[in-house]
Amino acid sequence: MPTDYDKGAYPEPPRQTPVVDKQTALPNPALILSKLFYYSVDLPVTTFRDVVDSIRSKNKPVYFHQKFRRVPDLTECQQGDYLCYYEAEMQWRRDYKVDQEIVKVVQERMRACQQREGSSYQQNCATEIQQFTEVTHNFQSRYGDLGAYASGRKCLMKQKERMIAAQAQTA
Repeated sequence: MPTDYDKGAYPEPPRQTPVVDKQTALPNPALILSKLFYYSVDLPVTTFRDVVDSIRSKNKPVYFHQKFRRVPDLTECQQGDYLCYYEAEMQWRRDYKVDQEIVKVVQERMRACQQREGSSYQQNCATEIQQFTEVTHNFQSRYGDLGAYASGRKCLMKQKERMIAAQAQTA
């Protein structure tokens, strides 16, 4: 810059941020409340969560692959053993949900193949269609016609009736 410029027309920019001109000597209550909240609530909670997260990261359990031990079937329960009945019923319900998910996965595979292959899906997706028909037939033969209040006992009775009918046909 030249030395002969007019300093009144072009003043120097301030070197530091100007200090806020306080109107009162009292402290800002919003600032006090925010600091009070931070130190009394936010900081302890955040510190506790960080400690817990560091502990949990060392031994991280896998929740979505929970393993249940197989329990005896209803046919293996002693008469009057209600705990065994309950465990067998819960095992049946878990098996029912797993079988439902298996049908959904196979159905999704078949639909994806149909979408991918277009009009020639009958030839190119024959294995997926065959697998889907087998899975749905097995699911229907085991769980079909059980009604809204399906249970392990009803399923066992249906299986027993199917076995009796098969023996009657062979005889």
